[in-house]
Amino acid sequence: MVRLSMCASGKYSSRGPALIPRMKTKHRIYYITLFSVVLLGLIATGMFQFWPHSIESTADWGLDRRSVHDAPLIRLPVANPIPERGDLSCRMHTCFDVYRCGYNPKNRIKVYIYPLQRFVDEVGVPISSTGLSREYNDLLSAISDSEFYTDDVTRACLFVPSIDVLNQNSLRIRETAQALAMLPRWDKGMNHLLFNMLPGGPPDYNTALDVPRDRALLAGGGFSTWTYRQGYDVSIPVYSPLSADVELPERQPGPRRYFILSSQTAIHREYRAELERLKEENGEALLLLDKCSNLSQGVASARKRCYKGQVFDYPQILQARWFWDAYFSSMKAIGMTTLQIINDRIYPYAARTYEQWNNPPLVKWSSVNSPLFLPLIPPRSPGFTAVVLTYDRIESLFRVITEISKVPSLAKLLVVWNNQNKSPPEDSLWPKIAAPLKVVRTKENKLSNRFFPYDEIETEAVLAIDDDIIMLTSDELQFGYEVWREFPDRLVGYPGRLHLWDHEMGKWKYESEWTNEVSMVLTGAAFYHKYFNYLYTYKMPGDIKNWVDAHMNCEDIAMNFLVANITGKAPIKVTPRKKFKCPECTAIDGLSLDQTHMVERSECINKFASVFGTMPLKVVEHRADPVLYKDDFPEKLKSFPNIGSL
Repeated sequence: MVRLSMCASGKYSSRGPALIPRMKTKHRIYYITLFSVVLLGLIATGMFQFWPHSIESTADWGLDRRSVHDAPLIRLPVANPIPERGDLSCRMHTCFDVYRCGYNPKNRIKVYIYPLQRFVDEVGVPISSTGLSREYNDLLSAISDSEFYTDDVTRACLFVPSIDVLNQNSLRIRETAQALAMLPRWDKGMNHLLFNMLPGGPPDYNTALDVPRDRALLAGGGFSTWTYRQGYDVSIPVYSPLSADVELPERQPGPRRYFILSSQTAIHREYRAELERLKEENGEALLLLDKCSNLSQGVASARKRCYKGQVFDYPQILQARWFWDAYFSSMKAIGMTTLQIINDRIYPYAARTYEQWNNPPLVKWSSVNSPLFLPLIPPRSPGFTAVVLTYDRIESLFRVITEISKVPSLAKLLVVWNNQNKSPPEDSLWPKIAAPLKVVRTKENKLSNRFFPYDEIETEAVLAIDDDIIMLTSDELQFGYEVWREFPDRLVGYPGRLHLWDHEMGKWKYESEWTNEVSMVLTGAAFYHKYFNYLYTYKMPGDIKNWVDAHMNCEDIAMNFLVANITGKAPIKVTPRKKFKCPECTAIDGLSLDQTHMVERSECINKFASVFGTMPLKVVEHRADPVLYKDDFPEKLKSFPNIGSL
């Protein structure tokens, strides 16, 4: 019928409306009848497709729509096959058929939930002592209400049984395995997902579900390194019904009091011993909570945790509301997170980023927004603020100001006057530039003054630049800013440096020679987000900030450590420039010309690595250059023709 109507439609469009009056009566009746039948068919199809879910196929899931008691009863013969124990070598490329998922414009897997059935053995004893738990019902209902769900088994990429295995303690292991093997699409567990939170109880505390499950994926609580299949299984939290009415407070700005907090009770004795050892080593940085034994009469122990007689409200002490709401607060949150993790594995090109998984949509600290908590998209305005640290090199300073003023995206120029014994030049002597120019005087001569979060910095982008960097062209600076706009969570600079491990000395070494690798960029001229000024000033670990000021060296290395530790990413070196050359600088006024400079730089790296407790610097083997930088192309047609030499 559809094919005929399409042909008729084509004839109508080719001849035009004038054809209708000349049609014979029997033809008119034929086409009118045909059109009416097609129209009625389309209406019927639309009504069926968009009718409320209450009349959808019986595969539609939810206790609000179907009763457990109405589910068909399935008897399991004793001789029914049992799945294999579980393949520990399973990975997504060996035990999961990704081709079943296919391509779809939304890059979203489709999940099918098996119809509810009641499985019993040959004498009528159920395979579970509790049947379908409220928690598993909530989980399946959340899936059926989500965009992942499909009631068309032929479109499904992932299959979720309606057999509740959340709590192994309520299951008959053999019979549950037999019930799984009877599922019509089981196929040795391929593309099947099981949810289990309690794989066992005290004193054994199994780390994975004991039910034989072939190749099925397991979303489980309590995995160990022996039972978790990396990149295949999904580790999930153990949900407690007591958390349903929990209202966590908003976390207040500023540092957290505890670096690590453990509030779980009834922990295995070996885990408890390990936590106690960490507590001894780290002191107040770790808060180790347990059950309370000294509560007053009538106080609910489930809502309290104690440490050496001190009582804490639980779970309010955790202070991690966004993570709680997003991933832990309900069976729905746990289920949707699990499916999204699997979805990211199947469609990696459309996967969520690290920032999307781990950072709230918007976090405000004081008056600045962190680039880690924002979509990493380039801000269109309002340019950058150049912060020039100076002491008394007036002539060189004025040349730097003049050169920077030529950069189109310069929004403001801030001079940090670090000389307390000498006043800055009079206003009339400063270069006349189009952008606003502001001078701030510091109270002490400290290198860390360059990274202070001055109120005058209103742009997100900051260009830290020394008063002797007169060799950078306006094209180089503008290009550096354009690169930063694409990567606002990175340090973007010019000369690159490298850290190396000295095997003979058994410590880290600072390297400035020609290499194919970069792990740091000098902040004598570098772009970064102003958020890192706050972190450097208020959140720098240990005594690094004071150590830098005392030694008058390595503030740039400290900033590289800080950014790499926060982001887990390497800096970006732009343009080929390798060195900063200052013709007017001498050994008297040039810090970098001190003979002990390189030795101190290596000492800095080892000092900072010790304070951070790790080596956060990341090594890369690339840099960013303009697209047409090396092309044999007319210079006047290039966006950045004046890119400096080495």
